[in-house]
Amino acid sequence: MELLDVSLLGWSRAQFAMTAMYHWLFVPLTLGLGIIMSVMETLYVKTGKEEWKKATKFWMTLFGVNFAIGVATGIILEFEFGTNWSNYSWFVGDIFGAPLAIEGIMAFFMEATFISIMFFGWNKVSKKFHLASTWLTILGATLSALWILVANAWMQYPIGMEFNPDMTRNEMIDFWSILLSPVAINKFLHSVFSGWVLGALFVIGVSAWFLLKKRDTDFALRSMKVGAIFGVIATALIIWTGDSSAYHVSQKQPMKLAVMEGLYEGKTNADLLAFGVLNPDKKAYNDTIDPFLMKMPVPIPGMLSFLGYRDFNAFVPGIKDIIEGGYETPKGTALPFTEKRTRGKAAIQALADYQKAMAAKDTTSAATYKAVLKENYPYFGYGYLENPEELIPNIPMVFYSFHFMVGLGMYFLALFIVVLFFVYRKNIEKQKWLLWISLLTIPLGYVAGELGWVVTEVGRQPWAIQDVLPVQAAISNISSESVKLTFFLFLILFTALLVAEVRIMLKQIKKGPEAD
Repeated sequence: MELLDVSLLGWSRAQFAMTAMYHWLFVPLTLGLGIIMSVMETLYVKTGKEEWKKATKFWMTLFGVNFAIGVATGIILEFEFGTNWSNYSWFVGDIFGAPLAIEGIMAFFMEATFISIMFFGWNKVSKKFHLASTWLTILGATLSALWILVANAWMQYPIGMEFNPDMTRNEMIDFWSILLSPVAINKFLHSVFSGWVLGALFVIGVSAWFLLKKRDTDFALRSMKVGAIFGVIATALIIWTGDSSAYHVSQKQPMKLAVMEGLYEGKTNADLLAFGVLNPDKKAYNDTIDPFLMKMPVPIPGMLSFLGYRDFNAFVPGIKDIIEGGYETPKGTALPFTEKRTRGKAAIQALADYQKAMAAKDTTSAATYKAVLKENYPYFGYGYLENPEELIPNIPMVFYSFHFMVGLGMYFLALFIVVLFFVYRKNIEKQKWLLWISLLTIPLGYVAGELGWVVTEVGRQPWAIQDVLPVQAAISNISSESVKLTFFLFLILFTALLVAEVRIMLKQIKKGPEAD
């Protein structure tokens, strides 16, 4: 694998990021709205009240519009692995491709089978069969997310593989360890629950609009009650999985945790920051400039140590520690970047020597080189890096994204509780201030989801696969001009799809639940 030009790398990353961020505008609402409409249809089947059927069909229409466009952006996203990231696809395609193939074969066909019954089978099948189709549709959508998130989690924590030097690629040796990886399970749950939160915010916000317009009041109150209860549950679950995320990141990606907290030098009994303002004069990881102009720690001493290591007195390594090494880990003393790079280059050289020896049919030398490769392979990716600064992600982007995301999560929980309070007091339609807040909060749900992915993906740079393959060694050897062209073509296409979706959904919302 040879390193390619910076322009190509930058445009390839920008195109993939843009596609992924547009795609994630549609996926979470599908996951959240799907559960809410399924709950409403369950209430309809259980009570026989037509009001619940009317509410179900309204939200189902909005679900369908969002679902269709989400599929379109998702297909393009998967194609980019072959067009823009062919080295990556070759190097780990045997592993990464498996969950994506399962997603297409099982989950997508499951959705395709039952979604037609869900939309067109109201008067053609029994109530219970239709209800089952609705639940199976959202189950299929959730399973689609499962396999995609398993693939992404493997990039963060690569396990269950073995490198084949004859093919110069990694091969899967343990499918179940990949599927049941604690990182994969937690990432799946956290991402799905974030979709549930967005779905709840969307239902509450749209219902608030109906109440402000003083129309379809019964429908709006029913929807708002379901949305608020669902929102409280979803937010509680996302806080739980967020705690697990901090633990897994500290164990598997310590640099990401250090950047999330702006921690340059490691500490025992490390404090968690509620918020802070970074010092723009801080230019190097090893200078003496204070990294913060202002910071507000959570008033629980050692909270970061506890979240990361389940011990208030645990040592949390900072950016400088991770680069210079020397601190103790469960696997022994951490190696400095220079040593990891040396071992990575040894692995890359051993691979080249092994292939030459095999071509010359020198099996004795080949066995020696293979042993060297195996010993140093855990640091393979470091052989493509030259400077320790390459290990540091964009600190301001990750730091602020993380803290704004957490702050929004706390705000959402408070909003759900307040809405639920006034719903049960049966006077929420009189609280215009709350209705406006609920309506205007809908975009913030999307912002929180996108910020989460910024933390996840920018926070693991420079790695396409953690410690194994940096992004500069993963891209295709194509013209940067072609990537620029497709970037703007996709940008125009996705923007047009987004505008079309918003217009269609606004039109359906204005029609209201009375429109069949």
